Amino acid sequence: MGLVPSGTALNVGLIIYGSLDIVTGGFIYDRRLVEHLRRRGNRVEVFALPWRDYARHLTDNFSSGFLSSLCTADLDVLLQDELNHPSLVLMNGRLRDRVRYPVVSIVHHLRCSELRPAWQNRFYRLVERKYLSTVDGFVFNSKTTRSAVEAVSIQRRPGVVAYPGGDTVHPTLNAEDVERRCQESGPLRVLFVGSLIPRKNLHTLIEALRSLPAESWTLDVVGGLDTDPQYVRRVKEAIERVRVLDRVRLLGTVTGNDLADLYARSHLLAVPSSYEGFGMVYIEGMGFGLPALASKTGAASEIVADGENGFLVDAQDTAAIARNIRRSATDRALLVRLSLAALRRYASHPTWEESAEAVLQFLQEIKKK
Repeated sequence: MGLVPSGTALNVGLIIYGSLDIVTGGFIYDRRLVEHLRRRGNRVEVFALPWRDYARHLTDNFSSGFLSSLCTADLDVLLQDELNHPSLVLMNGRLRDRVRYPVVSIVHHLRCSELRPAWQNRFYRLVERKYLSTVDGFVFNSKTTRSAVEAVSIQRRPGVVAYPGGDTVHPTLNAEDVERRCQESGPLRVLFVGSLIPRKNLHTLIEALRSLPAESWTLDVVGGLDTDPQYVRRVKEAIERVRVLDRVRLLGTVTGNDLADLYARSHLLAVPSSYEGFGMVYIEGMGFGLPALASKTGAASEIVADGENGFLVDAQDTAAIARNIRRSATDRALLVRLSLAALRRYASHPTWEESAEAVLQFLQEIKKK
């Protein structure tokens, strides 16, 4: 059944890089929000900028054509994915004198929160602080992201925390199915789902698995192989170096029913990222009763309770990663307890519709101010 219109319809703009068809978490969030807004009778116009490197994105601020398109658009509110901040840090100042609609930033995570050399993050922090000062409000994907923005921002702006929904991939298992899966004989089936980029720490996971008996585990890796070819080469070299070619499968991009099947037959989701603004994949996996092995850094702790529905580790601690995978493989009673708790955590999480509706209500309020 379709949703009823939201009352007075809004004309909403959204600025992104590339395309809403990109399958990473932030783009899924933006796409599901756009779909909900349109189902509720609102008009959404997408302004897509070409995806380039950071320095070239900064030149977008001086594009008269881009400025003109934003000034002439019939909008009640303009949404901007914070990923686009280098293209907008000066553009928003030019825009403010020419339009009356408010600007709202969707923040998935700050670039300066990622793990990189301190001097680089100091530069990114300065640019992001300037950008954050140019908007009228925020949509945060987690409380952690809200706290990170408040720590960087000069001024407080109104905002709403709207978690990504867990129902991107629809679960197919009940508690009995999950318990039966946990008690099957054979190796622990570990699943990694995420972009193959250094921040996701797949190489660390592979190094950790190296210390475990080869017959005790398998690893399926889901993630596009062309996002960061240099890192993919590094991962392949790590697989060859630790001699686990027969235990690791690089599956590339997997979506829909095929991804659901992988979730359904795995035992443990392991994505020890150095930082996650939310970590949509953790709640997705919990819908299939998968405990999550995640990093203590970032927002994963808003989903994963250590020792209850998964494990929280230091992202670079291969010994801790290996220890918790070993426990899951050898103590199937523990695995059952964690897996059933994961199902319960999923059941308590907001759906996409609930979260997107909270955003819509926020946009209606900020438009009135």
